[in-house]
Amino acid sequence: MFMKTHMLAALREEFDEWERVLAGLSEAQILAVPQPGELSLKDEIVHLWAWQQRSIARLSAGVNNTEPQMPAWWPDARVTRPEESDDHEAETDRINARIYEAFANRLWSEAYAAWHSGYLRLLEVAETLPEPALLDASRFAWLNGYSLADVLLGTYDHHQEHLDKLLAR
Repeated sequence: MFMKTHMLAALREEFDEWERVLAGLSEAQILAVPQPGELSLKDEIVHLWAWQQRSIARLSAGVNNTEPQMPAWWPDARVTRPEESDDHEAETDRINARIYEAFANRLWSEAYAAWHSGYLRLLEVAETLPEPALLDASRFAWLNGYSLADVLLGTYDHHQEHLDKLLAR
């Protein structure tokens, strides 16, 4: 359980840091668009929430030993790994655009509540996975050689990437 414990601790620390930073911002700051063509912090939280749903679907599939069931609004529920498409960047951009189109009108309070509860749900589901299932890259064929630990690391990295961007503003 050593590796799983460390991964979950890092994810909790990341969550706590996001909570600390968000608590120090006004709603006006959260809704402000920093530069034309960029996303507001609210929109970035929605973006993180949406990708979080993909991670939860994958972790839940690991728990249940089934294929991941992507949310109905996911641009193409059959595409579980856009990074394996012929044009990864274009596929990711298409998904991000779809997320923005679907949820741009979400209120900040709704966006925050969804992200907050989603992050906690992700931790909860990950906690139920036995460490061998988390670390075994050959266990789930639909992960194409990746492990569920990679899903958790991706969640951490994605949140850190957006936090670094926020702190640099």
